[in-house]
Amino acid sequence: MYLTILRLPLLGSITAGFIGRKIGVTGSQMISCLCVMCSALLSIIAFYEVGLRGSPVSIHLTSWIDSELLQVDWGFLFDSLTTSILLPVLVVSALVHLFSIRYMGRDPHVQRFFSYLSIFTFFILILVRGDNYLVLFVGWEGIGISSYLLINFWYTRLQANKSRIKRLRTNRVGDTFLSIGFFALFFIVANIDFATVFSLSPFCNEVALTCISLLFLLGRIGKSAQLGLHTWLPDRMEGPTPVSALIHAATLVTAGVYLLLRSSPLLEYAPTALVRITWVGAVTAFIAATTGLLQNDLKRVIAYSTCSQIGYLFIAVGLSQYNVALFHLVNHAFFKALLFLARGGVLHSIRDQQDIRRLGGLVALLPFTYVAILIGSLSLIAIPFITGFYSKDLILELRCGQYNFTGYLAYTLGTITAGITAFYSFRLITITFFSTRNARKTDYENTIEQPFRVRISYTILRLRAIFFGFVWRDAFTGIGSTFLSSALFTHPDHVSLVEAEYGLTWFHKILPAILTLMGIILRFYLYNSINGRKWLRSITPGFSYLDTHLLNFSNQNRILQKDTSLNLTFSPKKRLDQLYRFLNGKWYFDVVYNHFIYQKRLNLGLITSKIIDLGVVELLGPFGISSSLTRTSNKVRQFDTGVITTYGLYIVIGILTISILLFSNILLHFTFFSNTLFFDSSRILFIYAVRLFYISSALPFKENQAGETVL
Repeated sequence: MYLTILRLPLLGSITAGFIGRKIGVTGSQMISCLCVMCSALLSIIAFYEVGLRGSPVSIHLTSWIDSELLQVDWGFLFDSLTTSILLPVLVVSALVHLFSIRYMGRDPHVQRFFSYLSIFTFFILILVRGDNYLVLFVGWEGIGISSYLLINFWYTRLQANKSRIKRLRTNRVGDTFLSIGFFALFFIVANIDFATVFSLSPFCNEVALTCISLLFLLGRIGKSAQLGLHTWLPDRMEGPTPVSALIHAATLVTAGVYLLLRSSPLLEYAPTALVRITWVGAVTAFIAATTGLLQNDLKRVIAYSTCSQIGYLFIAVGLSQYNVALFHLVNHAFFKALLFLARGGVLHSIRDQQDIRRLGGLVALLPFTYVAILIGSLSLIAIPFITGFYSKDLILELRCGQYNFTGYLAYTLGTITAGITAFYSFRLITITFFSTRNARKTDYENTIEQPFRVRISYTILRLRAIFFGFVWRDAFTGIGSTFLSSALFTHPDHVSLVEAEYGLTWFHKILPAILTLMGIILRFYLYNSINGRKWLRSITPGFSYLDTHLLNFSNQNRILQKDTSLNLTFSPKKRLDQLYRFLNGKWYFDVVYNHFIYQKRLNLGLITSKIIDLGVVELLGPFGISSSLTRTSNKVRQFDTGVITTYGLYIVIGILTISILLFSNILLHFTFFSNTLFFDSSRILFIYAVRLFYISSALPFKENQAGETVL
């Protein structure tokens, strides 16, 4: 059964990809969906047997690498961590496949799309089921290639090509550090098997473990879109909507978090790395939330919320609360998949209009989709007694329960982020569904609700977004629970669940809920009240489109310098307008990268191409060798003059040269100075004389008017 879970998505991908033309569109859709759904059902059984019944399974297939110290096997591990992640991955993947039947029904390349979806699911299963780091890395790179293909599915679109190049370029940075971390781990432990590495980690040098953990962190930053390497995440929206639901919700961006969870025995003995993880998560959550605050693209708002929520996961890992991080990961997979699929339903119904300022008044036309987005948003902002509340608020309490500067700072940033999340979530809902209708009349006339099979996906995810957290909170995060004790390790000095549960004041517990409520109230005041709309228009005149990508860095730098010089004359409204432009421009990360990194790299590439590739390499490489041989052959061909006396001269010179070369050592040995330095010097002079003769003979000859051969 356990290997069948892995084989079925691969079977669906091969069927849709290689024989899709034979079985047709319907056959490809049915086989792919059926394979993934069967895997999802089997994963539920595996979750019961392994997680609830406490029966982990280890499967050894065959040996892969056997080279002196390095021994790697094709082995798969099923423990409570693996089955807990398999559950949301396969359930969300099955619902995405079902949703894609309707969404991609009219695309001419449906078979290829379903093949890509299934192979993506297969590689994420490889990643979470491997019993060593090398098998995990196979899945890691596999989902990278699959996401590359899915983002560029519509490869005729220029923006899709730019997005997939940006994604590949950014993730290569993280993957490079991750590879170095694997080499360092093998150098320290001489093995990459989970059981061996984790059993030896308490005896390893702390500095070495810290370096390895930081290298792993840099690799995870790239894959999970954390601060610094997060710019690729919003551009993934160029792929089809089901791709975003599958990648952002339960698979790709959570792969880095899974690697952190699986490496918990390493991280627990590297406290410096844990502090760095906490800082990265806290800052990322805050910056991503402020970036999504004023975005006007329907896809990008939810994409930045994903980046912010992954920051919460990193904070939980940095606090050594791995079970809480896993719980929030599973919860996030369900309510974020619901948001993405419901957003796809909006786009599919309104002719793919993504700008929320050109929507509005859809609540009467899409009531079922509106309820789905509302439930997903309520779970996202952690409204009490909904799934997201049981994990997100617990992470905030655990931050404050650390009783140190890092914990208090993470708590402060996370709490502010909670209020910002509530603001932009309800901003998205009210502008899309309740504001004045801004789309064309024909778009509203053709808007219809999603069909029944799409509503099935909505319904399943809605139920999980409401009840999953309440049902499973004690199993994942309950005090004394042994559900994850065999898969996750927390050092006794890092246990703080009791302090967070019973040691905090009521104010610290309800402060996130208060800021969430304030964010909702502020949103309704600014966008619905007359005074709020006047004030908002005063700082953002006309709600004009701000195309920050068209502004080069020099112009922005000049504007900033001008603002600094006129600092005393600017009013607060102008400062707020600058803040609006700054947040709407996504903190200018793309601008800085384009100007200082990518442009420099392009200039360096131009120099390398023109001077080195087309210069030195061409002259010393194949082109130079072929040109030299051609010129030499042309010179040698000129020796063929047709004059018999010239041929006789060549023969005599050749015989003399060969004789001298053969007997030079003998002739020089019998000289008077054979045992002195004169012997070596004379031999060297003789060799150079012969070379000079051949060089001179290679010079081009020509015949004069008298028929004599001359230079």
